[in-house]
Amino acid sequence: MEPWRSAIANSDQTNLWIRGYDVTALMQRTTFADVVFLLHQSKLPSPEERRLIDAILIAVADHGAGAPSCAAARLVASGNRESLSAAVAAGVLAIGDEHGGAGADCMEMIAAGMNLARSEDLSIEDSAARTFDDFRAAQKRLPGLGHRVHRERDPRTNILFGMARQSGLAGDGVAFMEALEKSAGNRGKVLPINIDGALAAILYDLGFSSALGKLLFIIGRVAGLTAEVAEEHSREKAMRIKIPIIYDGPPPRALT
Repeated sequence: MEPWRSAIANSDQTNLWIRGYDVTALMQRTTFADVVFLLHQSKLPSPEERRLIDAILIAVADHGAGAPSCAAARLVASGNRESLSAAVAAGVLAIGDEHGGAGADCMEMIAAGMNLARSEDLSIEDSAARTFDDFRAAQKRLPGLGHRVHRERDPRTNILFGMARQSGLAGDGVAFMEALEKSAGNRGKVLPINIDGALAAILYDLGFSSALGKLLFIIGRVAGLTAEVAEEHSREKAMRIKIPIIYDGPPPRALT
């Protein structure tokens, strides 16, 4: 049988290493954000990179019990009082392209937009405008733009982009997303850069693969899900969540 191969973690009877670093040393001298960066980049971040990863994890941790992931977790926690993990897992399963998972698609869009700019010698602004028009013509939703609550501006975006600029880490990803938002405004569409778009831009500039656009949201949101589930168990009665249902099917009928 072929052995599994992994370059992430290793251990023996007395030691445990992550990417070659002794875990006990990491425990004493690094942060969780450092280790998240290490796990995915195989190197430790700079202080500036750490602050950005930490800020993203905080930004995505929770958005209220009505967010799909949190609502799903609480619904399962309401009906299943035996398994904390089942409720948290239900919340994770609710993360997708429409909720928290658009970061990966957004990173791919940024990469395609930058490739277009380089191949056709376009400015970032022109490439973003072309990207916006292509998505609209195809009647496809632009990942990373628009928010059901923060309709004018997602407050987290300004903070993340400001931190990236202050640390000298804002690059083409941030510039492209801001140009894309401006292109929408020039065409009469108010579509603010949401948290998916903000984290996608920063992760692109930090050199991460597109998958982390979704994975980092999951990492951060799990913290919020655990709190939502714990609160549901500690404050609410079992089976307390009763969703109003309007039946609009056929009336009672005889089986002939």
